[in-house]
Amino acid sequence: MPWRRSRLHQSWLALTVSLTLHVAEGAVRDYLAFYNPLAMSLRDMMLWTWMPTFTFAAWLGGWIAILAVLYGMAWFAAYARGWMVWAALAYAEVMFLYAAAKLGFAVYLEKGIPGIYTAPLVLAASGWLTLEALAALRQRNRPAA
Repeated sequence: MPWRRSRLHQSWLALTVSLTLHVAEGAVRDYLAFYNPLAMSLRDMMLWTWMPTFTFAAWLGGWIAILAVLYGMAWFAAYARGWMVWAALAYAEVMFLYAAAKLGFAVYLEKGIPGIYTAPLVLAASGWLTLEALAALRQRNRPAA
């Protein structure tokens, strides 16, 4: 039987590619010039110590590591095993909330913050992955005929 990509695999790759484009846009549009002052002001104002500031090398290196893991996990999505379907659902929901928050924040600030152009792409791809993960769950829970 020839190997073919599952729809879960295709939607996983679509979300990961859109996230890659989102990170690239952040790098090109100098996301850290926006984020670091915001993190420092929130730490001063609300005493939140959990918001780190980054150098460009640390930020980009972290994203490269995260994206490498996500691309590596795409192989498992091709087989749509139970744990992978749940991982896909979690990945999709986190990215959906991330992209929606970024769009909402841009509307609140009334300006185009870095990452705003690719956030709708991340939102759409995460919606697709959510639908495919839910379809895979329904298929697994369907009684055998």
